[in-house]
Amino acid sequence: MSVKIRLTRQGGKKKPFYRVVVADCEAPRDGKFLEVVGTYNPGINPAKTEFKGDRVIHWVSKGAIMTDTVKQLVKKAGILKASPKAA
Repeated sequence: MSVKIRLTRQGGKKKPFYRVVVADCEAPRDGKFLEVVGTYNPGINPAKTEFKGDRVIHWVSKGAIMTDTVKQLVKKAGILKASPKAA
């Protein structure tokens, strides 16, 4: 089973809010997931991100692949610096 760390959309019409989740790569975008590891709210200025850094590092060390958007958010939060394996 291949696992990805990606965004799943929450919130209403024209008011997006995203959860950062660990999910099977074949699961639909807003479908079944294994764990919530953070949130991303682009609707406020500046955009707010929150992560469970230890869980992100745990999943990356287990072989989870981050999507490009999540990778940018995690780098901006400074979580990848904590673990040499995550880079």
